[in-house]
Amino acid sequence: MNYRTTEYRKLGETLHEYDHPSGLKVMLLKKPGYNKKTAMFGTHYGSIDNIFKVEGQREIEVPDGIAHFLEHKLFEQEDGNMLDKFSKLGSSPNAFTSFNQTVYYFSCTDLFNENFRMLLNYVQNPWLTDENVEKEKGIIGQEIRMYEDNADWRVFFNLLDCLYVKHPVKLEIAGSIESISKINKELLYDCYHTFYTPSNMVVTVVGDLDPDEVFSIVDNMIQFKDKGKVEKKYPDEPDALNKDYKEQKLIVSMPLFYMGIKDNVRVTGMELLRRRIALGIALAASMGRSSELYGGLYNEGLINDSFRFEASIDSEYGYVACGGQSPDPKKTADIIGKAMKDLVLKGIDQNSFDRIRKSHEGTFVRSLNSIDNIARELMESHFNGVRFLEVGRAFEEMNLDYTNKVIQEVFRNPAALSVVNPQ
Repeated sequence: MNYRTTEYRKLGETLHEYDHPSGLKVMLLKKPGYNKKTAMFGTHYGSIDNIFKVEGQREIEVPDGIAHFLEHKLFEQEDGNMLDKFSKLGSSPNAFTSFNQTVYYFSCTDLFNENFRMLLNYVQNPWLTDENVEKEKGIIGQEIRMYEDNADWRVFFNLLDCLYVKHPVKLEIAGSIESISKINKELLYDCYHTFYTPSNMVVTVVGDLDPDEVFSIVDNMIQFKDKGKVEKKYPDEPDALNKDYKEQKLIVSMPLFYMGIKDNVRVTGMELLRRRIALGIALAASMGRSSELYGGLYNEGLINDSFRFEASIDSEYGYVACGGQSPDPKKTADIIGKAMKDLVLKGIDQNSFDRIRKSHEGTFVRSLNSIDNIARELMESHFNGVRFLEVGRAFEEMNLDYTNKVIQEVFRNPAALSVVNPQ
């Protein structure tokens, strides 16, 4: 069997890659001595992919939440629920839908081959009826209502609604009660046959496994054919904010806030990886626990241990955000906003850059001890045109000038604030 083997000597990792004749990409990272094994089968299809077409066919627009709906339905097969079947084999199965992907997976210590065959089989064989689709609307409707009362969820999506004018990343992953009411069996099959196609999918496997055996199972199990290149369509997103403030009242003991800045520069591949690292360094330097900003806010009682920050960069959207509990969200956001303006003027210094870069590189190396994390990152990176294990090289090549350039491009943009206040 022909497959590629790449050794990352500095990281002590070996990656095996197999390009199946169908167009399916398969990656195995061998972890000698590890008992746990994980396999993921994912498609580059998420909640933002609601307008699309296959080459030579008409453009289709589908209701919000349909990717998540389809994820739910694949677990239900004519002969029983897949969660029960995996559990009988002693494995732990699950799935998730994000903005840009849907992934099915399991982890186990024994009977990997049996579990792996089952994963590859059911993802290729949806079983949809008018009756089970209607029944699922009630189940997902309950999930949507549950998130409507989740303060952390609401403060986050309210911020996305502030940041984005048109882009579907602002929309709920599960959709709304109204949007899922429009979903039917035919639309679900349309989406399945468009996006669950080999060239749009990836299998990642991590554990102490033989690549020849794993790739042979793929050869024996993969039956579906490629349907043609998928063309996704997204609206043109303006640089400006949709709004700079949004407030909601829920049952919380203390106000929650989340403020963010939109990154309007679109990149892919290695440049996306570098940009994500640079923004992570910038956020840690300006508002990490050792920063003057964090210390001042904490000592004044304006933030607590719930304070967090993130840089979310994808080929189709990007933003930086921070927040948590605060007795005075507007005052706290004002102080953070002034600190961001100061960051644009001064940048970060060489000592801070060197310290944080080394710390983040160490965090990346430690993450290679997590089987599940590796499998997830291998897949997500591939969908963004990045080789996950090249992160080590990206850290080595990262420099202060580039980081300060990215700070100039992003933190000069206007900020938006989302607040959840007690009822």
